[in-house]
Order: sequence, then C-alpha cells, then structure tokens
Amino acid sequence: MCGITGIFDTRGGSAISQAVLQRMNDSQLHRGPDEGSLHIEPGVGLGHRRLSIIDIATGQQPLFNEDGSVVVVFNGEIYNYQQLIPELQALGHVFHTKSDTEVIVHAWESWGADCVKRFRGMFAFALWDRNQQTFFMARDRLGVKPMHYALLDDGTLLFGSELKSILAHGGLCRDMDPLAVEEYFALGYVAEPRTIFKQSKKLPPGHTLAIKRGQPLGEPVAYWDVQFSLDNPISEGDAQAELVQRLQESVRLRMISEVPLGAFLSGGVDSSAVVAVMAGLSQEPVNTCSIGFDDPAFNESAFAQQVADRYHTNHRLEVVKSDDFDLIDTLARLYDEPYADSSAIPTYRVCQLARKHVTVALSGDGGDESFGGYRRYRLHLMEERMRAALPLGVRRPLFGALGRLYPKADWAPRMFRAKTTFEGLSRSSVEAYFHSVSILRGPMREALFSQSFKTELAGYNALEVFRRHAAQAGTDDPLALIQYLDLKTYLVGDINTKVDRASMAHSLEVREPLMDHELVEWLATLPSSQKIRGQEGKYIFKKSMESYLPQDVLYRPKMGFAVPLARWFRGPLKQRVRDAVLGDRLLATGWFNPVYLQHLVEAHQSGARDYSAPLWTLLMFDAFLRQVVDGRVTEPAAVAV
Repeated sequence: MCGITGIFDTRGGSAISQAVLQRMNDSQLHRGPDEGSLHIEPGVGLGHRRLSIIDIATGQQPLFNEDGSVVVVFNGEIYNYQQLIPELQALGHVFHTKSDTEVIVHAWESWGADCVKRFRGMFAFALWDRNQQTFFMARDRLGVKPMHYALLDDGTLLFGSELKSILAHGGLCRDMDPLAVEEYFALGYVAEPRTIFKQSKKLPPGHTLAIKRGQPLGEPVAYWDVQFSLDNPISEGDAQAELVQRLQESVRLRMISEVPLGAFLSGGVDSSAVVAVMAGLSQEPVNTCSIGFDDPAFNESAFAQQVADRYHTNHRLEVVKSDDFDLIDTLARLYDEPYADSSAIPTYRVCQLARKHVTVALSGDGGDESFGGYRRYRLHLMEERMRAALPLGVRRPLFGALGRLYPKADWAPRMFRAKTTFEGLSRSSVEAYFHSVSILRGPMREALFSQSFKTELAGYNALEVFRRHAAQAGTDDPLALIQYLDLKTYLVGDINTKVDRASMAHSLEVREPLMDHELVEWLATLPSSQKIRGQEGKYIFKKSMESYLPQDVLYRPKMGFAVPLARWFRGPLKQRVRDAVLGDRLLATGWFNPVYLQHLVEAHQSGARDYSAPLWTLLMFDAFLRQVVDGRVTEPAAVAV
C-alpha cells in the first residue's frame, strides 16, 4: 500500500521542479513511511511513498520495464500477479523483481490499456510510456483505491492518491464547486467524478484515462461494470457451497503478505465470516482487532469476542469513550474535502489499534451492498410493493400532499413515522431511494441554502448522480437497482473513502475480500430472493455461514458502527456546534440561510427534533473550510503508528 503522485506536461517536455514534486510526495508520507522516491524526465515527474508489503527487498518504485521506456507508480495490490508472471515471461518479458508492480509495466507492453482487465485486486496506478508518448492512469473496478487528478490552465496534469498532494503543488485553483457542495449536503460526501474543487476530479472506479502528449485531455473510459442478470439457475444448497468456496479463494488471495497480517472483527456478520475463513486457511492463530464503546447502546464487542473465542484468535480489544470527539479537525485534514460519515471516528480508532500489531488487515466491507444487508433495502422493497399498486400519476399528488401535511415525528415509534413513507410513495423508485439515503433531504436543502447559492446551482440536484447511474444499471429489479446504485455511490464515496483515509493515516493496508470483483459479479447473477427473504437480509450469506458462526452473531439485529451524535450536540459539544453552525465562517460563504441554521441548532438542542446528522454535516463542512481552505495545509501529514 502506497501513495502516488505526479506531474505530466500534456503539451510538451517542460522541466519538472524536483522541489515541487518532492513537496507533493512528502504530503502523503503517512501512506508510505518506509521509502520515498521520485522519477523526473522532461515533462514527466512521478512520486511514490512506499508501505512495504510484498517483495520488500526489490519492489521499490517508480519501477521500470527492461529498457526504461515504461515507468509506473502504483498504489494497491494485484492479487493474481503470481499467475500473470509466467504468462508474461512466455511473451518474452524479463522480470527483475518479485513484485506485483512489475506485472503492470509488462502487462501494459503486451496488452495496452486492456491490461487492467487482467488484474484482480485493488489498485490505482499511473504510468508513462516514452516510446508511445502516452500517460495512462487506471483505478480498480470498485474504487477501493483513490485517484485524483487536475488539469491546470497551462496544460499541466497533476495526480495523486489524495487531494492534498495536488493541493501541495500550489497551482490548483481552490474555487469550490457549488454542485459538489449540493452533493455533499445530500449524501455526506462528494460523489465521483467531482471533488470539492472545480478544477480537480476523481477518476471513477473501473475507468482508465489515456493522454497522448500534444493532444487534448479526453474523458475517462470504462473498462468494467457489474451486470445484475439475476438468472443463475443454481440451487440454494449449491449456491451456499459455491459461495463458501469463492469466499475462501478471495480471502486466500488477500492473505499473501511478507509483513504481519490480521483482520478487523466487529462482531457483525461480514467481518466475522472473513475471520472464520481466515482461521480455516491459516496454520497460526489469526490476529484480530475490535473497538468497544463504554456506552452499551453502541458496543458489540461481546459478539466479536464470541468469534475470537471460537477460532482462538489473538484478539485485541480497545474500549474507547463514547465521547471520543477530539478527532474532528484531524478528520477534516485527512479527507481533504467535506466528509460527513461520523463512523469515521471509530474506523480511525480501530485502524490505530490494528497498526500496533499488524501492517495488513482484512475487513468485511462491501458485504452489505452485494448480499443485501442494509435495513433500508428491506424498507425500500416494502415501499416498492406499495408503489406497484398505484401508478406514479396517482401516487405523486396523493402521497405528496400527505407527506407535506403529516408531522415529522422523530420521537415516535417507527411504525408511526409515516411522513417519510408518504414522501417515498410519492416518488419514482430512484427518487425514493435517493430520498431515503439523503442526510438533508430535498426540502431541508431548499431551506438550508441561500437564494444566491441556489442561483449558482442553476437547478442542479444531487439526485442527478443517482439518475445517471440508474440509466446504466441494466435492471429494473427493485433490489438489484438499489444495490447497483450503492456500489456506484455509497460504497465508493463513503465506505471506501472512509477506510482508505483512516487506514492510511496509520500506514495500515486494508484488504476487502467481499469486494473481490469476481465474487461481486457472481453474486449479481443470483436471484434477489437469495439475498433478501422476508425480513431477513443477507439470506444466502447467513445460511452459508451457519456452520461457521454462532446463531446470535448471524441473526441478531444489525447495529452499525455509530457514535452518539445526538447526545454530544446537546451535551459536551453543545457550544462547539453553536460556534461552528452559527459562526462567521459558514455565513461568510453566502451559501446558507442563517434563519434555518438557527432553527437546526435550537430545535435539536431543545430536544424538539433530532437534527444530529445535519448538524454533523455542517460541523464537518466548517472544519473543512477552516483546516483545508483557510488553513491551506500542505505540509507532510504526521504518521501515527
């Protein structure tokens, strides 16, 4: 696992400043504290920070082909590299290392841009082919590893694992994109391909970008997508057996390491299944790490302990205080743009704990999306059955009116909170799902933003992100459609972003067996009835794990990795919220309605409403403005180990 960055003159061979490239590379020291190297030639500068995992002795980067005409910097792991080496050797390539990085340069020479289709893993890389005068960037299929880039007005292309390396160049215009701000307040993150800054972008997952020197910068090209065919005729029993086999293969590939390896163990189904499979593949006890909370409402460490005891793992548990809110500014610096998932706090802490004992940790991320584990999926399917009973032309005016008239009742039992249901029934499937996952829903954003900001938006709504992906989904199955949407949005923009930044802040590599693209593709062929059956999510996964995990781990209610925001904002963070949300920094943007900001704070702190999620979103936006925009932090990030 590493950090990569660089500069490419798309128009010619201008001199690259070593000092500037060094500054960009050093800004990502935390991603690779073991080694750091640069390669500079006319019009090209590549930087690499290394966290040594595989081929520690000879896997240094930037790495070259035999004659030095192709050079690559790479972040991630190619898990099938050992199978590709003999194939490439048979084509005449000579290997000088035993690293997966060298596979990339030779695969590029033999297969060109299609080389990425041969790679199984998590990766972001950039290479320069001097003979073809081509600069090439690629990102893995599910967006596990990040890639940011920006084209400056003078034709200079900048790229980096993190946005901070591009900011460190000094030439990026920091004008914020109002459309990205709209996406952030709807979703809690800025969705690919946007970043918070107008001039920079994220390379979307499953895409490549080739730039021929002297030619205009084109658009990224997709090389992969998941197809929810749902047409696999396999029996339920055979599907369970095949799922176990595929999971074993995925985990086995991710256990290749020359450094200490372990796993996160939350006590949920996904991480517990990964640990169970690891234990079956390992001759030594598996290293496992859990975070517990001193508030029982948020603590599931007892379930993690059950799994640890069953498999005799070397288990480490660290209990953190539920008032662990001193990371707000740290998180703003880590993420480089507004990011509002409060579970970033415990994720940061579990990575901090894991790094004390291992350099590589396997996680259970991606299971909810592929197996159908989110509670919101079951609620959406229930609403879909109701939507199917009446045409949209009837539902929209009828339930739209009921939704406007029915009072919001956060305090009431869920069955009486009909306002959200009415609002959902008045919408199309995609609109309803977007509405259900939004942090600040449409009417709230309408009230939050000033008239001048809404003029800047020119009618843009973050719903367009979902509509764009839905148009590519190739399915109208109610579950498959929203799984596809989550694989393209929430998994990438929220989950993968959270884990990448939190882990790399501690120089920890996290690997994700449940996001293996071959496993994801196979699961997409299974009927939706094998994923959600009745009120049981992850049906096929849980059935396949019954002989591996305790019943109360498999079938207990999903808890999630949450923190007590509502209590914080009425207690220890009461004044901090008031200072941030009602302070000069947010008002100075001219983007927010001060009357509505006052309402959010007063209604929450009086106990009349639970506005904890919107307030956290505003708090983190204020921290971003203070730490990144105003602070202009470009010095190297501290390495916390």
